[in-house]
Amino acid sequence: MIRPVYWEDGTVRLLDQTRLPHEEVWLSLTRWEEVAEAIRAMRVRGAPAIGIAAAYGLALAVWHSPPGTAPKQVFAEAAEGLAKTRPTAVNLFWAIRRMEEVFRRRRDAGRDELRQALLAEAQRIHEEDIASSRRIGEHGEELLPPKARVLTICNTGALATGGYGTALGVIRAAWERGKLGLVYACETRPRLQGARLTAWELLREGIPFRLIADSAAGWLMARGEVDAVLVGADRIARNGDTANKIGTYTLAVLAHRHRIPFYVVAPTSTIDPELESGKEIPIEERAEDEVLAPYGMRFAPKGARAHNPAFDVTPAELISAIVTERGALRPPYRKAIADLLGTASPR
Repeated sequence: MIRPVYWEDGTVRLLDQTRLPHEEVWLSLTRWEEVAEAIRAMRVRGAPAIGIAAAYGLALAVWHSPPGTAPKQVFAEAAEGLAKTRPTAVNLFWAIRRMEEVFRRRRDAGRDELRQALLAEAQRIHEEDIASSRRIGEHGEELLPPKARVLTICNTGALATGGYGTALGVIRAAWERGKLGLVYACETRPRLQGARLTAWELLREGIPFRLIADSAAGWLMARGEVDAVLVGADRIARNGDTANKIGTYTLAVLAHRHRIPFYVVAPTSTIDPELESGKEIPIEERAEDEVLAPYGMRFAPKGARAHNPAFDVTPAELISAIVTERGALRPPYRKAIADLLGTASPR
């Protein structure tokens, strides 16, 4: 199983996902600023993978801090810089908070002890994510019928996590248990994560799939060719509203119209209990050129402008279940999420 980011001898090794599927290029990063750039440029992407990369970036900041510099200053600068890279995926901020807590507890320790403590926490976040993904896969595949034909958007596999995957992890688990019929993978405009990354992962493992234009999903549903829709998440509000890759809301509406189960698949670290609803989720607006001239190939005429939100929000009432490593949550989500996190359910 591929790991898109990991620590090796004082460097962060990162698979440059902007070069896939044609080239498998591994970067060796030694500065937190390089990790921040990799997150911002989507060389690493997917909410869990972003959090893992940020954790390693914070370990890197102290690991290579120049002699005579105050670790507190270096760490704070790195935490602030990494937090500014991408606003929607809550796993980024969750991982930074975990690293900050370790730093707070160990800040008076020697430099070597502090370095080891931060690295150990980053690696713990990484390993916990892989274990979480496998449990998510087990819970999710139980929801699928035999020989299921599933539809998914973006990339939610090993590339988007520490390894294995969320929504694609459910697909992987169903395939391993002989329960999967076919995967429909949406291209996922404008960055084409489905065409470039999901197809790459499925081909590597021999999982049967068909790549489709995003706009073909409704027709397939109308023809009765889809049994379930599986999507990931970048942030889930405490009422169950979910932010995910742009186009997810459209699939949810189509699935609701055709009475097809629509499952959100994500670890509990993607739930943001501080947000009341999806209206409060910040939506990242990316560069116009990603739409006008994707990957340097211009399709729109000169002078054209583009609107490029990277995510949309699916209301909780369109979600059949939220699958986590601790089981599948069912409506009402406010109570289910409060019970899961051990927090009081607001009235």
